Amino acid sequence: MSSTPDLARPHASRSNSAAPRGRRFVAWPLWATLAGAAGAIGTVGTDLRPAAETAAWQEGRDYIVTSADMAGLDPALGRIGYSVGLLAILALIVFAAAWRRHVEQRFAGSIGARVVSVGLVASAGALVLGYGWRGALANYLGPEAGLYDSEGLFVYYMLTDFGAYLPWTGVLVSAFGLAWMAWAERSVSRILGGFTTIAAAGALLLVLISGVPGLPGVFMPAWLAVTGIWLAVGRSRVAEREDAR
Repeated sequence: MSSTPDLARPHASRSNSAAPRGRRFVAWPLWATLAGAAGAIGTVGTDLRPAAETAAWQEGRDYIVTSADMAGLDPALGRIGYSVGLLAILALIVFAAAWRRHVEQRFAGSIGARVVSVGLVASAGALVLGYGWRGALANYLGPEAGLYDSEGLFVYYMLTDFGAYLPWTGVLVSAFGLAWMAWAERSVSRILGGFTTIAAAGALLLVLISGVPGLPGVFMPAWLAVTGIWLAVGRSRVAEREDAR
């Protein structure tokens, strides 16, 4: 059976509510919550920093990190970050596939839905490198210690500095796509759209003002985790159960 016309055209029936009539729970958006939670841990929670740099930051003073600091890095923390990061990548890919199955195919004319998909896949691909460098550094600090000197380890350290943060820019783009779906296409709850607009615009504005390119990695995992829960239990046409359509 074909979809009804208002579902095939995102701009149609603007007078209708963006929410389905019945209360319901759908599980597939929770892949976004898993990706966001794992991403927050793998990016921020297990960020490898020399103890001296952390102490200097707490005291409000600058510290110059050199290759001599590499010996003091914690390989176990790096391994945890890498492992949790892999979980975030897996969850991002599954969520992107579920989004295409449940949303992009249903709202075939939606530009916003496609932007969400592309942003998720872009982040997942780039995070393979970001978390991979974290895992490589942990490996050369632990099981394969001694294969690289401190200068070689410092190269890996510099790659991990923003390596797990930068890729979340793709999720930032996905957030703008979801906001478009809320305000222009009326297929997402406007409450979620408002939250998403504030999160995405705020993160982008901070990046432009501060010049720090890794800020999406600080904010967007949390946005993704909250959005997954919201879509799972809230009211949005994109997450409507198939038996309720």
